[in-house]
Amino acid sequence: MDTPNSPPRLQPRSRIRDTSGQDRMPLESHSRRLPRRVGWVAGGLGVLLLAGWVAKGWLGGAHSYDASRLRIATVTRGDLVRDLSAEGRVIAANSPTLYAIAAGTVTLKVVAGDKVAKGQPLAVIDSPELHSKLVQEESTLAGLEAEASRAVLDARIARANAQRALDQAMIERTAAQRDLERYQRAYAGGAVAQNDLARAQDGLKKAEIGLTAAQRDFQLQSAGAALDARNKQLQAQRQRAVVEEARRQVEALTLRAPFDGQVGQVQVPQGTQVAAHGPVLSVVDLSRFEVEIKVPESFARDLGLGMPAQIATDTGRYAGEIAAVSPEVVNGEVTARVRFADGQQPPNLRQNQRLSVRIVMGTRHDVLMVERGPFLEQDGGHFAYVVDGDSAVRRPIRTGAASLASVEILSGLKAGDRIVVAGTDQFNNADRVRISGD
Repeated sequence: MDTPNSPPRLQPRSRIRDTSGQDRMPLESHSRRLPRRVGWVAGGLGVLLLAGWVAKGWLGGAHSYDASRLRIATVTRGDLVRDLSAEGRVIAANSPTLYAIAAGTVTLKVVAGDKVAKGQPLAVIDSPELHSKLVQEESTLAGLEAEASRAVLDARIARANAQRALDQAMIERTAAQRDLERYQRAYAGGAVAQNDLARAQDGLKKAEIGLTAAQRDFQLQSAGAALDARNKQLQAQRQRAVVEEARRQVEALTLRAPFDGQVGQVQVPQGTQVAAHGPVLSVVDLSRFEVEIKVPESFARDLGLGMPAQIATDTGRYAGEIAAVSPEVVNGEVTARVRFADGQQPPNLRQNQRLSVRIVMGTRHDVLMVERGPFLEQDGGHFAYVVDGDSAVRRPIRTGAASLASVEILSGLKAGDRIVVAGTDQFNNADRVRISGD
């Protein structure tokens, strides 16, 4: 009997049986396992198909690009016309600017837009400095001319004095010769002594020496006087050239029209001071116009002076030829000038008028060609992406002549090939790329 303070009595724990003996595989589980295995097999096949599709994508190209962002052209065979069309503006072939030869005040005789004739005064520059210089140089010239005239006169006087001395020597020699002949006859007749004959002979020799000296002195006096006169004349001639230059400069203070034309831009206002060698105004030759065009740098090497061209105007087409090609490249373009051939210039042309110019540089017959595109500049025309199904393969090629629309294919492609001509810059030089949506 349990007391209240006694600990509770532990009851014996009963043993619970598990269900291991009761678990039995129903017969229906075997029929359920078969579709589960079929699902696993189907899933594995799906994974294999997905892996194959991915592998095909990797084989078709590392990256995929939308065909709508590319431009694809077909290689064809035909005639490649190498021509160049450009818009140009009309400029004056001869439009010089007149400059002030010296500083001074400008007096304009015309205004911008006036038609002028050759030799017509356009402006006058008042330069006191040049006018004063001209007066001084003319005075110096007058003095030198007087000295030259005096030198010529002195030369004549010196020559006359020398001639007089020569004539006197010749007379004395003739007199001595006669005295000797007389003494010789007298000595032969015994009328004079031998000493008198000897003195006569000495007198003849003395006269001959004096004659020789007079002849030499005449030559020297003539040469010296002529040299002095020529020196003075040369000084006067030099001063005359200085005066002519000063007079030319004074005349150049009046600016005249170099040809029949029209006054262009006036650089200085009426009555203002202009610096030496400063621009005053320009004159436009209305009878000679040219067309200035901008040519892409890639065509500049093919342009040559005298190459024929066609200039389109409102009144028709006119024959032209290339007159000049600039040696400088600016922003990827070269400036060229086309003039009208044989003077056949359309009427009523105006400066800066827009005209169309076409230049035919040649024709290549029966060649492989394809549409021109940025792929030429990207790889220098050495590679192209050839479309093969849904991918494009990078292939080496060689290009030839090019026009604005087409480029010649020398090797690497054949007729019917399709290549990417625009959009290859995004391929990053990959050997193969995938194209979707073609």
